Amino acid sequence: MTKLSVNINKVATIRNSRGGNIPDIAKVAQDCERFGAQGITVHPRPDERHIRYSDVYEIKPLIKVELNIEGYPNQRFIELVTDIKPTQVTLVPDDPDALTSNRGWDVETHFDKLTEIAELFRSKGIRTSIFVETDLKNIACAAKTGADRIELYTGPYAENYAKGREDAIVPFIEAANMAKELGLKINAGHDLNLLNLGYFVSQIPLIDEVSIGHALISDALYHGLEKTISMYNECIKQMY
Repeated sequence: MTKLSVNINKVATIRNSRGGNIPDIAKVAQDCERFGAQGITVHPRPDERHIRYSDVYEIKPLIKVELNIEGYPNQRFIELVTDIKPTQVTLVPDDPDALTSNRGWDVETHFDKLTEIAELFRSKGIRTSIFVETDLKNIACAAKTGADRIELYTGPYAENYAKGREDAIVPFIEAANMAKELGLKINAGHDLNLLNLGYFVSQIPLIDEVSIGHALISDALYHGLEKTISMYNECIKQMY
């Protein structure tokens, strides 16, 4: 069944807006695990405007579920990943000042770089995922890098869901099927929420993991974190 990894960046944004340690990011990570998340996702950016590199070091020994570190593979990021050795690293092509991930890799253009990084992380026993869109040629290139997984950027699906979910899901089904044929596992993330998640998973049961942050933390403002994680898990489970 598809696993739920909770991205806690947004919680760190709240903490950083006032300084201090409220809310306590390490405790939030532990609570997400206790409330049923099967993974924790963090995305440290160069300016550390939400998750800080020090947060990642603090969180890692405190959780038993999978830790997924997302980020652009500059030297500092690579050193963080190889030092901490998370279960998974997700490589994203974010510009340093990007508000959020809004596109996937052009894998063909960056093939040598991504291949080298995937080989390095594999040698350290770290599962590697490449953040991509639904272009089939691009996914074929991702498979050749030696990466273990791709993460499908689901922004376009979420944007087009209300216009017609049947049409919105088609390129993602095609992308997932190709990835499976090429031996890649499949993750997904960006703008998935309680409205569109169930249909996405029901149409693509191949999805191994969804990473959800902004919508889930926003829902938690109304429902509480424990109930919200339960709601997302139920949203996934009812499709199986």
